[in-house]
Amino acid sequence: MQLTVLKSKLHRATVTDHNLHYEGSIGIDKDLITAGNFKVDEQVHVLSETTGERLVTYVIEEPAGSGKIVLYGPAAHRIKTGEILIILAYGIIDETELDKFKPSVIYLDKNNKLEI
Repeated sequence: MQLTVLKSKLHRATVTDHNLHYEGSIGIDKDLITAGNFKVDEQVHVLSETTGERLVTYVIEEPAGSGKIVLYGPAAHRIKTGEILIILAYGIIDETELDKFKPSVIYLDKNNKLEI
């Protein structure tokens, strides 16, 4: 049996900007993409801890080290600068791999830097 499981998670990311004038997506600092094992153009679920809003979009890359988390296009109507997010990506694995599988879960501080 195939199971859909959590693959990647950025926990408590702070939205640094929102911009209506774009086709639509979420921009994430390249370093955070790498740390969380996300991929550019990958589908993600974006959950606002601030408002409870939930949406599905895709990842685009912001400059490494910038700390940027930016909502673009229609998503910018629903999630605004300053909100706290959980960003999730899922993968499909065989049930037999479940015991060996471990998702990438990254905790961020208020400046979108890795908490250690």
